[in-house]
Amino acid sequence: MRILFLTYHGFEEASGISKKMLAQIKGLRQNGHEVHVCYYDLAADGSRCRYVDGKVICNYGKGRWATLLQRMDYRCVNDYCREHQIELVYVRCFMNASPFVIRLFKRLQKDGIKAVMEVPTYPYDGEFASLPLKYRVEHIFDKLFRNKLASYMDAIVTFSDEQQIFGQRTIRISNGVDFDSLPLHHPSPITHHPTALHLIGVAEVHPWHGFDRVLTGLGEYYQRGGEQPVVFHIVGGVSDAMMHDFRSIIEQYHIEDKVVFHGKLFGEQLDEVFAQSQFAIGSLARHRSGITRIKTLKNREYAARGIPFIYSEEDSDFDQQPYVLKAPADESPIDIERIIRFLSEHHEEPADIRKSVDHLSWRAQMQQVLDQL
Repeated sequence: MRILFLTYHGFEEASGISKKMLAQIKGLRQNGHEVHVCYYDLAADGSRCRYVDGKVICNYGKGRWATLLQRMDYRCVNDYCREHQIELVYVRCFMNASPFVIRLFKRLQKDGIKAVMEVPTYPYDGEFASLPLKYRVEHIFDKLFRNKLASYMDAIVTFSDEQQIFGQRTIRISNGVDFDSLPLHHPSPITHHPTALHLIGVAEVHPWHGFDRVLTGLGEYYQRGGEQPVVFHIVGGVSDAMMHDFRSIIEQYHIEDKVVFHGKLFGEQLDEVFAQSQFAIGSLARHRSGITRIKTLKNREYAARGIPFIYSEEDSDFDQQPYVLKAPADESPIDIERIIRFLSEHHEEPADIRKSVDHLSWRAQMQQVLDQL
């Protein structure tokens, strides 16, 4: 099958979203499909361009008009699909439904080209409450037009258990894993203290990750006289507002030397922090955005590496696994002593943890989408 994988933004080396999309594309190709990748990005001279497989299919120019035009004019995508006999467009929702996007998929449907839209998080309305005004305004437009956009899809791809989203039937899959890009976890010896426990949380940090619950729990642990050294490594981007909140907690409990902000890491640098760590932190506050059930990519990446982890949502792939610790879906501080006890009682080998998610490869998950079409 000839497939166009469509995204409304470019790719970044350190971005988890970019890595996920590239893994999905790889999964489709592993199943024998011809996949072309369409994305939007800035050219070297600052021009706003839409690309397919690295080649410009439309140069919108520079300036404010170009910024608007790239959101309004999708004729180049439609023309490319016709000229290259594309049979399916797989598009990743960017919460940007509009009359212009609707027009694109209406034309594709008229041309007999199937289309599915992946909604990576659902429901997502609650996530916009804490975002800047610009994004809240865009969200209003999305709510106005998303049902109409969904009507021109053949299905909505979701990682939730919803049978319908925006009035359209769903194809329910799990977030997948690219095993080739995730080395097996081999914790390195801790030389500065033999009993030190290192926690790692990897994310583009948002309120729904609930890392503040870990910081508060860490502070209370030390306030109660916690004897075993515990250090929390945060890997990924943190906004100024969230960093301010984190620093307030850290200063309140005087745990400056127990929290390490690494910023964005990838490749060997990321692997080195994992090697230092014995336990991983998943999402701990999805309830803040109204989500109860979700199959997050991070849980699967942790399992693929072979490191035990904690999260608070419902995830049917992991809720009963012996290497998972479930946290309550509320605002209570994370109990650090509970993590210590858990690790003293559970000693699953990294290879066994990894083996438990063999069925969650992106190759298998993406083929499920095509099978259900």
